Amino acid sequence: MRRSRLVLASASATRARLLSAAGIEFECDPADVDEAAIKIDLERTGAGAADVAHALCAAKAMAVSERHPDAYVIGADQILEHGGQKFDKASSLDDARRQLQALRGRTHSLVCGVCAVHERRLTWRHEATARLEMRDFSDEFLDAYLIRAEDACRNSVGAYYVEGLGAQLFARIDGDHFTIQGLPMLALMDFLRREGLLAS
Repeated sequence: MRRSRLVLASASATRARLLSAAGIEFECDPADVDEAAIKIDLERTGAGAADVAHALCAAKAMAVSERHPDAYVIGADQILEHGGQKFDKASSLDDARRQLQALRGRTHSLVCGVCAVHERRLTWRHEATARLEMRDFSDEFLDAYLIRAEDACRNSVGAYYVEGLGAQLFARIDGDHFTIQGLPMLALMDFLRREGLLAS
C-alpha cells in the first residue's frame, strides 16, 4: 500500500477525534484563511449553503497544501441553514440564545463539505446534508442549557454538540451522525481507500 501523509486542515477537536477514533493516521495543520471575506463574497452572488461549504473547505485545504504539497490535505466546513439564513458560530452567550430561540420548534439543515487536495490540486470533494428538528423547549430549559453547555454555545455552529448535552434540544434527526459532527467519515474513508491511504 502506498504511504502518503494525510493532513487535516482544521483546528477542530471534533474532526480530529473522529479521525483518531477510526484509526486513521494524520497530522493537524489548521488553515489561516479569511472565512468571513469568503462568505461575504459568496453571499453577494447568492450562493447556497453547499457552495459556501465547498468554497470554505477548498480554501482551507489549498492553503495548507502550499505547506504540504506531497500530502493529501483534507479540508472540511459546515454551514447551518434555516429559512434561507446561514448561521455562524455564536459570538456570545446572548447570540447563542438568539440562535437557539430562532431554531426552537423548527427544522434546520447542516450542510457539510469535505474535500482533498494533493499536490496543490483539488482531487476530491463531497457534500452531505443532515436535517435536525429542535423541540419546542421552555425558556427555563434554555436558560439552564446556556449555563451548562457554555463551551458548545461558543464553539459550535447552532450552539450545540449533539454528542453531548445538545442532544436534549432535539425531537428528530435525519442524517449521518458523522455529518452532523462536521466530517462525513464514510465517504472520506471510501476516498482514502481508493487512494491507497487505507487498507481495502
